[in-house]
Amino acid sequence: MVSTTTSNENQLAVLRDSALSVTLDRAKQTYHAISAMDVSSFEERAKSAWADCLELYEDSVNQINRSINSNTPKTENDIQTWLSAALTDHQTCKNGFLDFNLPSYLNTFPFAESNISKFLSNSLAINKATSATSLSSEEKLKGRRLLNHNDFPEWLLVADRKLLQAAPKANLVVAKDGSGDYTTISEAVAASTKRSGSSRFVIYVKSGVYKENVEITNSMKNLMLVGDGIDATVVTGSKNSQDGTTTFRTATFATSGDGFIAKDMTFENTAGPQKHQAVALRSGADFSVFYRCSFKGYQDTLYVYSQRQFYRDCDIYGTVDFIFGDAVAVMQSCNIYVRKPMSNQFTTVTAQHRTDPNENTGIVIHDSIVTAASDLKAVQGSFKNYLGRPWGQYSRTVVMKSSLDGLISSQGWFPWDGDFALSTLYYGEYMNTGSGAGTSGRVKWPGYHVITSSAEAGKFSVGSFLNGNSWIPATGVPFSSGL
Repeated sequence: MVSTTTSNENQLAVLRDSALSVTLDRAKQTYHAISAMDVSSFEERAKSAWADCLELYEDSVNQINRSINSNTPKTENDIQTWLSAALTDHQTCKNGFLDFNLPSYLNTFPFAESNISKFLSNSLAINKATSATSLSSEEKLKGRRLLNHNDFPEWLLVADRKLLQAAPKANLVVAKDGSGDYTTISEAVAASTKRSGSSRFVIYVKSGVYKENVEITNSMKNLMLVGDGIDATVVTGSKNSQDGTTTFRTATFATSGDGFIAKDMTFENTAGPQKHQAVALRSGADFSVFYRCSFKGYQDTLYVYSQRQFYRDCDIYGTVDFIFGDAVAVMQSCNIYVRKPMSNQFTTVTAQHRTDPNENTGIVIHDSIVTAASDLKAVQGSFKNYLGRPWGQYSRTVVMKSSLDGLISSQGWFPWDGDFALSTLYYGEYMNTGSGAGTSGRVKWPGYHVITSSAEAGKFSVGSFLNGNSWIPATGVPFSSGL
């Protein structure tokens, strides 16, 4: 006799697969409709936002496809991550036009006919319900799906540990002085596509300043870039929203290839505070790891775009919304430096963009330091500085066991626009220290929480939130699984 639980699980799984199939059809329909649009009358900025939409919807189709594909080993958590990424793609397509204050163009897009965001939301809700019923009581207690060794993502091999513990043997060397295989990172990345197989491919980037915009596409899996250290190996650019580029496209360095690792490098955008959105690094790479790296910019420095990302022993500099996006992202043992903004500005460390309550995304800052950069230190009393503001309706950010300097305003957090998202967001603080950590003067929003329970805080640990025990050990990067 089949137990009721098993029967419910099977019914939900069938319902989910059916919902995913319909959602995939809608995503393909949207992609084809966008690609068939006549944009000859669009102004240049609108054309560039439209071009983003094409790429984003292609990615959206891929993310939904791998949620269904029977040849892809996956957990419910994987599916939730990939569907969240597909929804982020949809939102980002729209944001391109909003960035330029061109919302009227969106009326010509096929979103209403395909109702794509509604279908993605439904699939997220059904998969979450499937996940809830398929977790055994023992696994629920542990708060995470346990993966056995054979369930590791295929690109994370035990050999990767050794890569990070010693100077890895590079497949290619990049050197400004001509002493390597290539003089630019982009050339080496392009050459990496000629390899056979899917094992880890290591590019060693010798010290130097590389002025280039680098893009690692989602077909370039398991790439690892190793530099000579923070501020020794520097990738730099200055694209920004003021020169007619969408925020998505301003990134000096962008990666969407699964299993990407960067170590001992600096990524920067030198556009400056007056140029507004100017991204140093954008990651939409699932299972990406950044170890001993530095990210330097002003507004929108680090775009944690989508999927699962881990940052360890990194330095992050910026002014407004400088850690932003809709990934499942944890910054652990990082130094977060607030820079001096323009005279009429306040600063916000984060702007998390979750738009659906069933997305598994959020920004977690754990065991880190938030302090003023040298240019702000002397004048920090002249500016208001906040931990974050809600870019998305269900914005989720947690700061725990971190040191918050006195520059953080007593209210801690800032609204985005009126009362938008204040009751639907989730902002949490747990056991922080330092003169900016007092919670008595914090905002009184329904969505703000002073977390007192270690069980509640534990949901945002690397082990639970990132399911990190199943994939980070293979990278060899040090990490704390729990609080």
